[in-house]
Amino acid sequence: MKVVYFLAAILALTSSVVSAYDPSPLQDFCVAIKEKDGVFVNGKFCKDPKLVKAEDFFIHVEPGKPNPLGVAVTPVFVDQLPGLNTLGISLARIDFAPKGLNPPHTHPRATEILIVIEGTLYVGFVSSNQDGNRLFTRVLNKGDVFVFPFGLIHFQLNVGYGDAVAIAGLSSQNPGTITIANALFKANPPISEDVLIKAFQVDKNTIEYLLKQNCFDVEVGVRESRIGIGDPSGRKVCE
Repeated sequence: MKVVYFLAAILALTSSVVSAYDPSPLQDFCVAIKEKDGVFVNGKFCKDPKLVKAEDFFIHVEPGKPNPLGVAVTPVFVDQLPGLNTLGISLARIDFAPKGLNPPHTHPRATEILIVIEGTLYVGFVSSNQDGNRLFTRVLNKGDVFVFPFGLIHFQLNVGYGDAVAIAGLSSQNPGTITIANALFKANPPISEDVLIKAFQVDKNTIEYLLKQNCFDVEVGVRESRIGIGDPSGRKVCE
């Protein structure tokens, strides 16, 4: 009986580890389509394999127009490219104006690997509380690659004198994005000011000032869903 309990515990542990990532596909492909009713498979319904075409796996990505923060993130996730469904990968093109910033954010469902195509970027991530919130940074030039570990807060800043371009690969078809400034100061409904005042150890006027700041779209370009699902409005960052 002890052996049975041991094997059950191992199976439960293994299952919990596997479920932390996109599940592996059980077929060659599962091109996403829009459906209103039924059970979702890996988050999206699958098109009839006999109706799948090459276009389901193709998309053209144009450069994005940077916002007032000087950055434009053009995602290629499952909502933009249906053929990514169940494949556990996606990418984003990031265009930076001089001094442009992709502000501190996290991807709750993915590791990110970034390569600089043009320009010079100052990038970094912060480790967890248990690791002492250590900051890891590097200046990247054309051809350099940097990895941001799963779920950790990270950022990219253009420190060159010209425009910069980077491509980010992510280990999920739908990595999600939590921009720290938005989550804290533009939550809906708002987080209590008392909570923010105590958390940041600042006065009420400072919190009220931050709550009144404007927000700008970050995700642009190919953000419209080709399968009719998802939020096409992009994510906003406060200035």
